[in-house]
Amino acid sequence: MDYYTISAPAKDSFIEKRSEFIGHIAPVATNDEAVDFINSIKAQHRKAKHNVYAYILRHDNISRYSDDGEPQGTGGMPVLEVLKKRGLTDVCVVVTRYFGGILLGGGGLVRAYSHAASLACNAADTMHMCLCHRIRVTADYSLYGKISYLLPNYGTVVLDSDFGSEISIELLVLSEKLDALRADLIEASNGAVTISDEEELYGDFSGVKNFS
Repeated sequence: MDYYTISAPAKDSFIEKRSEFIGHIAPVATNDEAVDFINSIKAQHRKAKHNVYAYILRHDNISRYSDDGEPQGTGGMPVLEVLKKRGLTDVCVVVTRYFGGILLGGGGLVRAYSHAASLACNAADTMHMCLCHRIRVTADYSLYGKISYLLPNYGTVVLDSDFGSEISIELLVLSEKLDALRADLIEASNGAVTISDEEELYGDFSGVKNFS
């Protein structure tokens, strides 16, 4: 089953009634990685009034959150809801608040924490992770045109191309499309192409046309 996550940490911030809200987001694969990220943000912002957080993990379908001293339900849960609505997993968001002296009220806090989480998500590069195979296609130079013509039809992701004594292309193809691509390549080359199936894994297909 495919899923969405992010490629690297990101952050963004805004000010609401003199309170600064800083949204931090990072990719995490385990509970320990999430806790480490939360603690690192807390260490960076020791003088902040609150460091609210939420995270979702694919493994064991874990989701956790904390209001970190804000009124119950006004911090962690709104951040978690942003992640759920965006369909993100294996991510952790921490929203740091430097209190500006003006109370925002329950509704104001929910909106502020939601907005900070959304800003952090917007600042990150989203990846569409799909179950796929990493394969290597090797052939004579005379077949390069036919291979290049076929690959886009299957929404492949080219990882590497080696133009040595012959052409060698390393790429990702969706698991359900592997057999059809293999058959087409063999037919187009009259069996003169070598296809090595290296491994099955999750790969990033964001921005790829014809991948579905």
